[in-house]
Amino acid sequence: METLEFERPRGAHLPPRRAHVGVVASGNLEVLLEPATEPRSHIVVRTSADGFGTRWQTVIDRFFSRHDVAVRITINDFGATPPIVLLRLEQAIEEAFA
Repeated sequence: METLEFERPRGAHLPPRRAHVGVVASGNLEVLLEPATEPRSHIVVRTSADGFGTRWQTVIDRFFSRHDVAVRITINDFGATPPIVLLRLEQAIEEAFA
């Protein structure tokens, strides 16, 4: 198990509600997203696959390049691939702004 933490500048858009998508299971993950209460966005990733910090950074960067949001994200991962991670992040942001 590895825990990674990332910070991003606080975005312009604050979601009105929290969101929870996905489930921690083989090859999948869950995303918990909530409005940021700090002057930055904060992301915590708990993953079963060690040594993929650079790949996680790339996925987080891609998400924030698409969404100018102020959020706190917790990801609990059980070996999901990057496309699944992005899918769950997109689902969470859609639910938070619905």
